[in-house]
Amino acid sequence: MPKRKGMRTLEFTNRPVITAGAGAGGRKESEGPLRDEFDLLFTDSTLGEKTWEKAESSMHRAVVERALQKSGKALSDVDYIFAGDLLDQCIGSTFGLRELAIPFFGLYGACSTMALALTAAGLFVDSGAAKTCVASTSSHFCSAEKQFRFPLEYGSQRTPSAQWTVTGAGAAVVEAIGSGVHIDMATLGRITDLGITDTNNMGAAMAPAAYDTISAFFKDTGYSPKDLDMILTGDLGLVGSRLLSQLFFNEEGINIRGKHEDCGLMIFDLKKQSVNAGGSGCGCSAGVLCSHILKKMNAKQLKKVLFVATGALMSPLSSMQGESIPSIAHAVLLTSD
Repeated sequence: MPKRKGMRTLEFTNRPVITAGAGAGGRKESEGPLRDEFDLLFTDSTLGEKTWEKAESSMHRAVVERALQKSGKALSDVDYIFAGDLLDQCIGSTFGLRELAIPFFGLYGACSTMALALTAAGLFVDSGAAKTCVASTSSHFCSAEKQFRFPLEYGSQRTPSAQWTVTGAGAAVVEAIGSGVHIDMATLGRITDLGITDTNNMGAAMAPAAYDTISAFFKDTGYSPKDLDMILTGDLGLVGSRLLSQLFFNEEGINIRGKHEDCGLMIFDLKKQSVNAGGSGCGCSAGVLCSHILKKMNAKQLKKVLFVATGALMSPLSSMQGESIPSIAHAVLLTSD
């Protein structure tokens, strides 16, 4: 059974295991440094569908099916699926997964959704409420731009602090028994809002949330950066990553630069690709984690990774009404020992 550790951390005593993961990327991702790490690459951004939203749903379904195939599990073996995305009412997930007939928990944590889904799946498996669960999420550059900013046809200019929404998805199969990467702990985030209103600078909005959650994890568990092989944030990008390091150094005198990596900086080559401050979107951290990172952990090249997915909890309506950008981060401790 899960037990409380400190103020905000849960320890999974039965250590649920990620027996398989799968990551997908789109055309721009296929041109990036992790191109060979993904299980699926879609160079046609429409995936043969009539709308960007349908394309995202198809990609989400495909990555879940690939993860289950890799785990040797049938759809009927899955007790629950925990999934979400960036689109209104999470239609990327609901329309993508409706044909799978798996009991569904729809989650919304913006770009923090993958860590939220892993936490929920881990809780169900660790408590004995389920034997096999799936955690998944997705994003698509075109569907996200259409909803949150401007249609592509508008051709708006992007500021240097803006991030490029990843066309990608990730899925992880979480089981009670098996070999793979264990989910040992989870630290749940608090809503953090320092008054950032610029939707083209989400890294600045999310960095304080990442700092708050990682700091809480250290306080609750007694861990420090030296105890981890990697602190992997979701999609802070260049601006947010620099701010996170600065916050730790200024507030606690801790230097995390030797251990910190960001999925938004790993998935693209900022010098060769026109992505401004790096990647973002639910599919950014999910795709990198479920392909590149899980492979390295299964190969024992990484043994302890604190996965910290970050999310900007805004909506098109709140932005148009001049609201600030509340943010959140959830942390999951993954181990391969």
